[in-house]
Amino acid sequence: MAILIGSLVPAALLLPTPQLAVVDLPATWQVSALLVCAMVSGPRAGVIAAVAYLSMGFINLPVFHGGGGLNYLLEPGFGYLAGFVPAAWLTGRLAHQTGMQDLSKQCFAAGAGLLVLQLCGLLNLGLGALFGRWSSPVLSLIMQYSINPLPAQIFLCIASGLLAVILRRLLIVES
Repeated sequence: MAILIGSLVPAALLLPTPQLAVVDLPATWQVSALLVCAMVSGPRAGVIAAVAYLSMGFINLPVFHGGGGLNYLLEPGFGYLAGFVPAAWLTGRLAHQTGMQDLSKQCFAAGAGLLVLQLCGLLNLGLGALFGRWSSPVLSLIMQYSINPLPAQIFLCIASGLLAVILRRLLIVES
C-alpha cells in the first residue's frame, strides 16, 4: 500500500491543480495540518512529518507561506517554523495518552502544540531583537507573527481537534 501511495505522489505533483475557494484567514493552514498529523498519527510520525516539511522547504520547494529556501533561517518567522518539531511531538504525545479520545481533550492537545509553537517563535523574535537582527521593531514583529494570527489559530486548533477525533474514529486509532 505504501508503495502504491508513494508512486502516486510524483504523478500528483505533475498534474495541474484546480483553483479551490479556501477561507481567507490571517493564519496559514500549515499549523493545522501539522497538529492533525500529530494528533492522528502520534508523536513520532508528527515529528517525522515536521522534519520532512522543514527539509522540503529548506531545499527550495515552495511549501512555506512565502516560498522556500535556506533564507528562511534568517527571517523573523523562523522560530515558528523551528517550533513545528517540538509542537508536533507534544501534540502527538498528549493526544495519544489514555483517555484523550474526546473533542475537548484533542483540542487541548492542539492548543498545547500551538503554545509551544508560539513560544519558539517569540523566543526567536526576542533573541533576534537582542542581537539587532531585525530591521522592524520587535513589538510590530510580535503583532505580525503572534498576536494577529492567534485568534484564527485558536479557531483552527478547534477545527483540528474535531478533524482528529473524526479521523481517529475512522482509522480506529486507540489511545
